[in-house]
Amino acid sequence: MSALIEKLYAVYLKHPTVQTDTRKLQAGEIFFALKGENFNGNTFAAKALELEAAAVVVDEAVNIKDERIFKVENALEALQQLAKHHRQQFNIPFIAITGSNGKTTTKELVSTVLATHFKTYTTKGNLNNHIGVPLTLLSIQQDAEMAVIEMGANHQKEIESYCTYTLPTHGLITNCGKAHLEGFGGVEGVKKGKGELYDFLRINDGTAFVYWDFDYLQTMSAGIKNIVKYGSKEGLVTGRVKTSNPFLSVEITSEFSSPIIQTQLVGDYNLSNILTAVTIGKYFNVPDEKIKTAIESYSPSNSRSQLIKKDSNQIILDAYNANPTSMKAVIENFANIEAEQKVLMIGGMMELGEESIEEHQKIINLIQQYSWKNVVLVGGDFKNITTPFLFFNNSIEAKAWFQEQQFSNTTILVKGSRSTVMERVVED
Repeated sequence: MSALIEKLYAVYLKHPTVQTDTRKLQAGEIFFALKGENFNGNTFAAKALELEAAAVVVDEAVNIKDERIFKVENALEALQQLAKHHRQQFNIPFIAITGSNGKTTTKELVSTVLATHFKTYTTKGNLNNHIGVPLTLLSIQQDAEMAVIEMGANHQKEIESYCTYTLPTHGLITNCGKAHLEGFGGVEGVKKGKGELYDFLRINDGTAFVYWDFDYLQTMSAGIKNIVKYGSKEGLVTGRVKTSNPFLSVEITSEFSSPIIQTQLVGDYNLSNILTAVTIGKYFNVPDEKIKTAIESYSPSNSRSQLIKKDSNQIILDAYNANPTSMKAVIENFANIEAEQKVLMIGGMMELGEESIEEHQKIINLIQQYSWKNVVLVGGDFKNITTPFLFFNNSIEAKAWFQEQQFSNTTILVKGSRSTVMERVVED
C-alpha cells in the first residue's frame, strides 16, 4: 500500500464517511473527485473544501493550497485501494453475490436473515458497480460481523476486478441468463464473466453456495474446495413452491422447524432466492424461526416482484430491469396466476446487441401463447416488430393510455428495462 493511501486511511478512521457528490457532502466527510463522460469531480474540489470536507482526493492540479487536498494519479483507483485496505482490517465473512437476475432481491433477503443474528452491513440499493462496491466496503464499520456485497457486471473482467479489493470469503451466482449480451458477447460470455467470482473462490479456498438445480452452475463451480449445495432436490437446504397466486409460498423440504414460508414476493421464479437466504442462514447457524420471520417480513419496495393494490386493481411491478430470461419467467408466472382480467404492459429490453430483434420476437411469440385482456408494448426493439398488440414509444404515452382505460378488478403486470421507466405507467 502506498504511503499516500496509508495517510488517507488515517483520516478515514477519524472521518469514516466517503462521498463522490458535493451535493450530498456533509462537513467532516471525505470527497473523492471522480471523473466520468459528462462530469469531472476535480472542478468541485474548492466547493468540497468550502463544505468543510475532511479530505479532498483529486487527480488533477487544482491550484489550491490546503493540507486537506490529496493528489493521486487516479481518484477512482485511490477509492478502490482505500476500500481494499479497509476490507483487510476485517476477519469476518464477506459474501459476494452476482448473477444475471435476482441479485438485489437475493442480497436483500440474505442480509435481512443475517441481520437477525449478526451485525450485518450490505450494499445499499443497487450500488453494485466500480464506484458502488468500494463505497459499500467503506461504509462497513468496526462492529461488523457479516458483510454482503452485491456485484453487477456487463462485461468480462469486471467481477474479477471487484474481487481484487472485496476479497470475498463466500460467494454465490444466482444464475446466468440472457443479460448484457452486447457486453458479454453471448450467454457463454455471461457464464465466463459471472464465473470470475467462482474463479476467485477456487484460488483462495473460499466457499461457494451453489443452486444445484442449475447444471451449468455445477459445471462452473467444479474444483472449488468448499461447496454448499442447495435446491429443490439436493443440498443443505431443499424446498419447493407451495403456491404462487400471487404471493410465493415456499415449503422447506429439508429439516426446518416451521417448513412453510409465506413471502411477500410475487413470482415462483423467486424460489431460488428464498432458498439461498435459508441456506446461508442455516450455514451460519441463524435459528430457523429467525430465518422464517426475516423472509416473511421482507416486503419489496424497489420495483422488483412488488404487488401494489390500487382501488380494485392488483399491479405486479417488476420494472427495475428486464432481459430475455427474466422477461420469460415473469410472463409465464403471470399467465399462471388466477385472475379474471389480465393486462400485460411490457417495456423493451436493452443491451442485447445483434440478438435484440430475435429476442424481442421470442417474447412476442410467448405472449401470443396466452389469452390477455390487453397487451401493451413500450419502446425498445418492439417498435421494429409487427405485432397485433398496442405499441407506444415511451412510458409517458403508455401511462396516458392506461389512465384512459379506468380499469377495475384487473390484474396488471408492468415489466421493462430500467431505461424504459415502466413504473411511470402506474404512478399517480
